[in-house]
Amino acid sequence: MSGFLRSRRERLRPEDVGLPPGARRQIQGLRREEVALLAGISVDYYIRMEQGRGPHPSEQVLTALGDALRLTGDEHDYLRRLAGQAPIHVAHDVPETVLRLLERLDHVPAMVIDSCYDVLAWNRMMVALIGDLSSVPAHRRNRLRRLFDPANRTTANRLDLARRCVADLRASGRYPRDPAIRHLVDSLAAESQEFATLWAEREVEVQHTITKRTVHPVVGPLELDCEILTIPAHDHRLLLYTAAPHTPTHRALTHLHATC
Repeated sequence: MSGFLRSRRERLRPEDVGLPPGARRQIQGLRREEVALLAGISVDYYIRMEQGRGPHPSEQVLTALGDALRLTGDEHDYLRRLAGQAPIHVAHDVPETVLRLLERLDHVPAMVIDSCYDVLAWNRMMVALIGDLSSVPAHRRNRLRRLFDPANRTTANRLDLARRCVADLRASGRYPRDPAIRHLVDSLAAESQEFATLWAEREVEVQHTITKRTVHPVVGPLELDCEILTIPAHDHRLLLYTAAPHTPTHRALTHLHATC
């Protein structure tokens, strides 16, 4: 929590929160004293929190800090998780009801991922779109690793997707308490300077809809809208790839459906 508080304090200017800038300011962002004033807590209490020495803050204090630091809703949820306010629920098996749903989504490429971005299940249209994942070793089915793979030359907006997915991973609030997430972050940071840089920026944003631009070996360029739906009571998400009617991508998906 200490690093996150510091990063959010340093990104704000006094004028962003209604404070005078002052003369001869030698630090980046707000001073600790200014954050404490805005949040209505003591300076010593805030300093101890930012240094990782303080007690677990109450919900009231976390709300006040979120307001003082101008946190987004996702960032505020992330701060509460860091403070131990939200439990971590782990589920590994894809429910049978979800598997049946994948089968019924006959015209829509769809897959299920877990909190580590590992692909757990997919339908025939997803095979037509990205290939048969059953022929790929399980440890290589990770979509985040795919984004940072130097060999990935088909995703046209790869950097934008990478940035958003890294922010989404951090927003889960599972790092560093979840060993699987910690291993994923550590290994990606060691393998990819690009990932290490994005992770160090501490951006936090849950992703609900993203656009992916890619090139398919058969039907060519695609612009896909991806809806990310949470599966209730499980630590999984359902990803659905669609395109607006009468667009080249929609026609391409119709062609792929005819071949699968």
